Amino acid sequence: MHESRIETVRNDLKTLVRDAQALFDEATSASGAKAEQLRTQGMQLLDSALERTQELQEAAIQTGRKIAHDTDAYVHEHPWRAIGVAGAVGVLVGMLIARR
Repeated sequence: MHESRIETVRNDLKTLVRDAQALFDEATSASGAKAEQLRTQGMQLLDSALERTQELQEAAIQTGRKIAHDTDAYVHEHPWRAIGVAGAVGVLVGMLIARR
């Protein structure tokens, strides 16, 4: 669920940035009121991209907090199992490093 939301926001940001670049390119060749209108639209697109970025950051923070909380709860409920898993991972990483 979070993966699809992150991918959607990422695609929206890419589209917004491309649209803003196109508007700024068009604004450089225009003059007068047309150029001002295009610059205003570009700024609105960039503001929208900033809002989307903040949404993505907030989603990532919330997901990280949930993972940390779930991990903490699991370790408190099953301390020896967590120690065993950590030890096994340590042995595997040590073996991989020793192979090189």
